[in-house]
Amino acid sequence: MPNGKICYIEIPAADVGLSAEFYAKVFGWNIRVRADGARAFDDTTGAVSGSWVLGRPPSREPGMLTYVMVDSIDATLQKVLAAGGQVVTSLTPLSAAGEAFATFLDPAGNLLGLYQERRT
Repeated sequence: MPNGKICYIEIPAADVGLSAEFYAKVFGWNIRVRADGARAFDDTTGAVSGSWVLGRPPSREPGMLTYVMVDSIDATLQKVLAAGGQVVTSLTPLSAAGEAFATFLDPAGNLLGLYQERRT
């Protein structure tokens, strides 16, 4: 694994089952149970994994923000809403070529971003 690559994320959650279901529905993440019984996830590339943690407040204060790359922000925001999330910043173009971002809150109140690459 390359030095400096982001490889693991801990996501605060009040209800791990609800959060796991949300991320599986919205992004198609693989949800699994670790040997210690905790629920964990692998992203669609298999390059980043993580878990949900109890007892931490939602991550929504200004500071570091995690973005998830998606094919279509519009389609993903519809999934966010259908799965119980909330749109904070709607699709915001960054270039005429289709590059854009948006932000949302997951059901636990965590703020995350969406990033859509330029269309070629």
